[in-house]
Amino acid sequence: MAKTSVQCPQCRQPITIELTRLFDTNTDPEAKQKLLSGSANSFQCPVCGYRGVYPTPIVYHDPEKELLLTYFPPDLRTPVNEQERVLGPMIKKAMDDLPPEKRKSYLFRPQTMLTEQRLFETILEADGITPEMIKAQQEKLALLQQLLSASPEGLPEMIRQNDEKIDEELFMLLSRLAQGSAAAGDRQSLQALEALQQALLEHSTLGKAAAQEAAETQQAVSELQDLSKTGITRENLLDLLIKNADSDIKLTTIASMARGGLDYTFFQILSDKIEASNGAEKDQLVSLRQRLLTITDAIDKAMQAQLEDAQKLVHELLAADDIEKATQEAFPRISQAVVEVINREAQAAQAANDETKLRKLSQIIRVLQSAGASGAYLELIDSLLAEEDADKRAAKLEESSDKVDDEFMRLLSGLIGQFEESGDDAETLAKLQDLNREVLRFSMKRNLQSAG
Repeated sequence: MAKTSVQCPQCRQPITIELTRLFDTNTDPEAKQKLLSGSANSFQCPVCGYRGVYPTPIVYHDPEKELLLTYFPPDLRTPVNEQERVLGPMIKKAMDDLPPEKRKSYLFRPQTMLTEQRLFETILEADGITPEMIKAQQEKLALLQQLLSASPEGLPEMIRQNDEKIDEELFMLLSRLAQGSAAAGDRQSLQALEALQQALLEHSTLGKAAAQEAAETQQAVSELQDLSKTGITRENLLDLLIKNADSDIKLTTIASMARGGLDYTFFQILSDKIEASNGAEKDQLVSLRQRLLTITDAIDKAMQAQLEDAQKLVHELLAADDIEKATQEAFPRISQAVVEVINREAQAAQAANDETKLRKLSQIIRVLQSAGASGAYLELIDSLLAEEDADKRAAKLEESSDKVDDEFMRLLSGLIGQFEESGDDAETLAKLQDLNREVLRFSMKRNLQSAG
């Protein structure tokens, strides 16, 4: 991005902003996200306070989709020959940045987009996104712009008036805008977006529900931690679950974190307690037993599925022609279960003196070790993806709260961008998008707790 002196579209005063005109996924994997999210070329006039996206010529290049698109804002009233003079160097740069073997005929036929909307639609249509989906996204962007433009005094009322439209998708979009501003070093926009997020948490139905869920989850975690200080037994664990049985959130949080204690002996103790009770108390205990059986069954199935997936992945990596490359590409799927499978495979190979397999496994291990901090983030992401129950994922996020930082969220966003661009695994992409929404909710709840 280059700092450019321009006039504010509203007050016409000179301002300096950073403009991006070439969006090339070949050199910047996040280019598409920056363009579509509206985070690129956003500004706020220091004189009149006007906020928006500055109109500028754009070249969009995606070699995987064979897209080379140009857009020149009509408001600039630039003659066609001058437009070509401005766009030409950007098109040439996109072409020059490609290896010769990847330069195809589409590069010589750039498509002219007459409107910004058509530019966005063309990009999204290449990803299989329908016009209806585009319209919904645009409506959310428009709502965010309205909320950002509202005065601090009028914002709460505007939030209440639009409460039904404020959903998780809108919070996710807000988070992406904030991530884009943070990546661009735009502190002013980031502060405005964070202030809006806090207001939405305080005044929207969804935000209030998130705050309530956060409070109940934290209370359950604290009670379990207090219990552990004196020693957790099956009996006092049961007492704690009975105490919190009126809250599905608390019950699921405790049961998920203390899964090891919910064994055959635990349920025998619960069954004995049921037999010794009667009336309403007995009905409540029977209901609790059924709910706990459902929770533990889901946990066990998820763990088994995770183990099977881990074994399958390790076998795929061992069979790959380029093990190191395959391991790097599989980073989003690397979990603790995968590491455990690798360790078991290594022990078995060592016992069998299988030098060939040991060499292959050491290649995988070497790549994983080199991942450093990113590997820890990816391990957490994969662990969350493998957990089918939303409440259990929330508990895992709570346990790993120190890892859920800006770098973690940027990595998760980058993974989503990679899967969106590849278009190869729609199921994993959907899971990543769902996880991103949950991480956003977790972050919002944590911010609200800190503010409180």
